[in-house]
Amino acid sequence: MKIRLDKYLADMGKGTRSEVKKAISKGLVRVNNVIVKKPETKLDTDSDHVLFDGVLVGYAQHEYYMLNKPAGVISATEDKREKTVIDLIIEKKRKDLFPVGRLDRDTEGLLLISNDGELAHRLLSPSKHVDKVYYAKIDGEVTIEDVEAFQQGVDIGEEKLTRPAKLRVLKSGTQSEIELTICEGKFHQVKRMFQAVGKEVVYLKRLQMGTLILDESLKPGEYRELTEQEIADLCFYQ
Repeated sequence: MKIRLDKYLADMGKGTRSEVKKAISKGLVRVNNVIVKKPETKLDTDSDHVLFDGVLVGYAQHEYYMLNKPAGVISATEDKREKTVIDLIIEKKRKDLFPVGRLDRDTEGLLLISNDGELAHRLLSPSKHVDKVYYAKIDGEVTIEDVEAFQQGVDIGEEKLTRPAKLRVLKSGTQSEIELTICEGKFHQVKRMFQAVGKEVVYLKRLQMGTLILDESLKPGEYRELTEQEIADLCFYQ
């Protein structure tokens, strides 16, 4: 792919376009070991080697990270007061990463971080009905009647009932444990579904989104890049 030198460096987080132009004009940038002072110089992202102030800068058109989101971190790109999920991705190259979908501040688990807008649109589009799997602890006894209600759809205060959801009871008692599969992404949906049957979610963790399954080796706050196979499987959602 051909791209301007200043855009190349700005995309890789080396500063704003004006900042990298100044650096280029000062002779701080080498392309294939030759000093280049023209920001409009076109590069081949696949074959050209770029040094910025002596450090090699590789180019990544898209990045994909699996994050095990911890509680207490917000699903946003930036915030002046709160730590965001993007703040946790220390080794990122791109400056335009964003969370694909949202998890509530107190919700843990799988969150895809990327800059691939087309993939995000496909995964989040209501028409695609991409499954999302959650584990939750529930204050109250989850019953077979709840399972049947979720299968039929419940009233969470919107124009339509929720789409059919698969509720699996792992443990039933004064505090129950469940696994829930939904194909929507309404605001606070899991919590509102249980409120609709008179119960409260006290812990919530997302385990899966589409074909992407949370890596059990990732501790809360840890992340890794997606494998080529995981990316290819996600691209199945056309």
